[in-house]
Amino acid sequence: MHSVRKRYRVRRSGPLRGSVRVPGDKSIGHRSLIFGALGRGASRVTGLSEGLDNQATRQAFRSMGVVIERDAEATTIQGVGLRGLRMPRDVVDCGNSGTTMRLLAGLLSGQRFGSRMVGDASLTRRPMSRVIEPLRARGAHIAGTAGAKPDELYPPISIAPLVEGEELKGIEYKMPVASAQVKSALLLSGLYAAGPTILEEPVLSRDHTERMMLSLGVPVQTAGASVVLDPNEDWAGGWEPFEWHVPGDPSSAAFPLLAAAMVRGSEVSVQDVCVNPTRTGLFDWLRLIGARCERRPSGHGAGDEPMAELRVTHASIRGSIAGGELVVRMIDEIPAVCALAATSAGKTEIRDAAELRVKESDRIATMAQVLGAFGVPCEELPDGLIVTGGASLQGAHIDSRGDHRIAMAASLLGLVAEGESIIDGAEAVDTSFPGFVALMRSLGADITEETG
Repeated sequence: MHSVRKRYRVRRSGPLRGSVRVPGDKSIGHRSLIFGALGRGASRVTGLSEGLDNQATRQAFRSMGVVIERDAEATTIQGVGLRGLRMPRDVVDCGNSGTTMRLLAGLLSGQRFGSRMVGDASLTRRPMSRVIEPLRARGAHIAGTAGAKPDELYPPISIAPLVEGEELKGIEYKMPVASAQVKSALLLSGLYAAGPTILEEPVLSRDHTERMMLSLGVPVQTAGASVVLDPNEDWAGGWEPFEWHVPGDPSSAAFPLLAAAMVRGSEVSVQDVCVNPTRTGLFDWLRLIGARCERRPSGHGAGDEPMAELRVTHASIRGSIAGGELVVRMIDEIPAVCALAATSAGKTEIRDAAELRVKESDRIATMAQVLGAFGVPCEELPDGLIVTGGASLQGAHIDSRGDHRIAMAASLLGLVAEGESIIDGAEAVDTSFPGFVALMRSLGADITEETG
């Protein structure tokens, strides 16, 4: 989906100051489009990101007959109801968005038409057995493609229709790994199932889908890391249209906020960020390591998601150990955490983050290489990294490996390194954070973008 190549040039910057807004949360944006498309009438969503990942979900529903229009103020989705989707005329192109593919795998498994989902080169290397296998267990006719590992399935994904009289079954599934994408795929398929969907995670992952279902009257019950959806309860089998606002993406907010933590004399705030407890691991960790991080509530967004203004002021911070459920709640922010660790006192140890090896890149291996290129001592672990802070950073030439979070994390390191840093493959940032360079420059960062 990236037709234009981009690179960033970054130089050591003076203090960063200002108050900004980041794009709407990707995870909430995907789900807002899904629930809007399945509603009974026109829903209106403000704050939806223009990043390529949310665009992939929007285009997928357009290909299935859902009218989605955007103006300067909002996105309007003409919902067709649970049974109103049409067979797409062509393959569903998910681009770089694993969330689009995995969530739609669940939704499309319950349809009476066939479909095939494809993705770009990066997405085609990402594992899909984790969602395909439990969907098969409930009766979905879904198949992946053989790839690098003989016991794993990859995109493209093909789904055959349920025939007349055939329904998905109820399922009771203990998830081996906490995954909001797998959980959401099973809950979405559960809307079409004959029996209940009972799921248990080892720890609670992002609960945006459950929150939205509850707000729309879907018969969902939650208790800790368990969730039950029983469509046979007293339920009308659908929901009315809604007006929602997508809060700012905490994973995007991490970059200007951690830049402030890294650059002396800085103070940066980000408005109306999602502070769902399943997403605030980074901000909890910042307080643990002595960072000056403040939170001021600012209302609620889509699905009753809490929002807040977040402010970070530069302060001397120390290395620490991050693992367990804390890492689950900040998994997407780990590349930015690695950048901050380079400027912290002592060692920062990140564990229980093996999930990073199957993201847009192997983020553990890639961040180890990036840190090394800047002169930061780093040890790669099977499930994380040990970063030794305090070294004098030198400008580096970095290949982002097509990974938006790697490109932005490398940019943060460039802000505190001697000389110029060049980050190739920066077009990947458009998947989640269009306008990243403009926002950072508005705060005083010395960063420019080149195309060609």
